[in-house]
Amino acid sequence: MKNELMVRVQKMGRYLSGMVMPNIGAFIAWGLITAFFIPTGWLPNEKLSVLVGPMIIYMLPVLIAYTGGKMVHGKRGAVVATVAVFGVILGADIPMMLGAMIMGPLAAYLMKLIDDGLDGKIKPGFEMLINNFTLGILGMLLALGGLLGVGPVVEAFSDWLGGGVEFIVDAGLLPLASIFIEPAKILFLNNAINHGVLGPLAIAEAAEHGKSILFLLETNPGPGLGILIAFWVFGKGMIKDSAPGSIIIHFFGGIHEIYFPYILMKPILVLAVIAGGATGVFVFDIFNVGLVAAPSPGSIFALMAMTAKGSFFGVILGVLASTVVSFLVASFFLKTDKGEEQDLDEAKQQMLDIKGKKGIAKIYFACDAGMGSSAMGASTLRAKFKKAGLRIDVSHCSVDEIPLTAKLVVTHKDLKTRAQKRVPEAEIVTITNFVGAPEYDQLVEKLK
Repeated sequence: MKNELMVRVQKMGRYLSGMVMPNIGAFIAWGLITAFFIPTGWLPNEKLSVLVGPMIIYMLPVLIAYTGGKMVHGKRGAVVATVAVFGVILGADIPMMLGAMIMGPLAAYLMKLIDDGLDGKIKPGFEMLINNFTLGILGMLLALGGLLGVGPVVEAFSDWLGGGVEFIVDAGLLPLASIFIEPAKILFLNNAINHGVLGPLAIAEAAEHGKSILFLLETNPGPGLGILIAFWVFGKGMIKDSAPGSIIIHFFGGIHEIYFPYILMKPILVLAVIAGGATGVFVFDIFNVGLVAAPSPGSIFALMAMTAKGSFFGVILGVLASTVVSFLVASFFLKTDKGEEQDLDEAKQQMLDIKGKKGIAKIYFACDAGMGSSAMGASTLRAKFKKAGLRIDVSHCSVDEIPLTAKLVVTHKDLKTRAQKRVPEAEIVTITNFVGAPEYDQLVEKLK
C-alpha cells in the first residue's frame, strides 16, 4: 500500500513537472527580459519592458496548458486545452500558471472521454467532421466555464497559498521547508516541487517584486555538492573514484539526480542535505535575495544567469554555506561508518526502481497532416483490435510528429521514407488503402 501510494505521488509529480519542463526555455526568456528591462533591471527600458506583462499573463499559461493537454490526449488534447485555458486567464487578474495546470489536463481528459465514447461509432469518412465539432463545442463550453467559474476560484486559491508563503517568510520559518523539500528530491519529486508548487508562486512574486527567493528553495546545488565532496574525501573504493565526475555533472551541468544514489546507499545522509538546504535558505532570507526565473537545469551557471540585480553576493554565500554544512554533516556519518564498501550500481538500480520508469506499448498511425486519413485509419484499426480482443492503444499523428519513442508505425506506402527518417529504429507497416487495407488484418494476426 505504501509503495503504491509512493508510485502514485511520483506519477503525479512527473506529470506536473512534465507540463513545465518542455517550456523552461520560454520561462528563461521571460526572466531575462524581466531582469534586463523592468524599471529595477540592468537596462531599464519602458518600450521593451511591455513584453513582460503579456508574456506572463498569456504566453506562459497557454504553453503550460498546451503541453499538459498534449500529454493527456495528443494534439487534440493540446488544442482543446489551449481554447479552454483562455477562459481561466481572462477570468482572473493574476498569472494563471496554476489554472493552466488544472484546466489544460482537465480539458484534454474530457476530450479523450468523448473520443473514446465515439470510438467505433463513427462511419468511415465522417471522422474529421465529428472530431472538429466535438473539439470546438467542448472548447467553447470549457472557455466559458473557466471565465465564469474556474478562473476566480483558482485566483482565490492562489491568493491563499501566497498569503501562507508570505506568513512563513515573515515568521522566519522558510528554512524549515528543507525538511520536506530535500527528502522529496531523493524520491524524484524535485521537478514536481520546483515547477508544480513553488514555480507558480515564485513567478507571481517575481512579476510583482522583480525577484523571488522561492526559485532558490529546490534548485540550490549546495546541499548535493556537499554530499559529493564528502564522498570524494571520505568515501571508499569505486564510490570515492566516481565522486569527482559526479561533482562536475551536478554543479556545472545542473543534473541533481546524479547525487541521489549516493544518499540511497546511506539514507542517514538525508540529514546532511536537510541541514545544508536549511542553511542556504537561511542565508538567502537574511540577505533578501532572489532569482527572476527558475534556473533549469540547476547548474551554478543557470543560477547566476537568473540571479536578480543586487542578489549575487547573497546567492553565492548561500550556496557556499549550504555546501559547507552539508559536507560537514555527511563527513561525520561517513567517517564513523565501519561497514563494507557500498555498491553504487546497486544504489543506481534502486534509484531506477524508485523512479518507476516503465515502457508503454502503443501503435502510431501516421499520415501527412495527422488529421483526416490517419484518424480514419486509426479508428478502423482500433475497431479491429477490439474485435480481436487486443488491448493495444492506437494514436494518430502527422508523419513528421511521430514520437521518437515509437516502436510500431502504420502509414501509407508513399510516406514510408519520411517515417523511417523520423523513427529509424521503429517497425514501419505500410498500407495502400486507409479503409479496407488487408494489412490491417495481417497486423492483427501478427500481434495476436
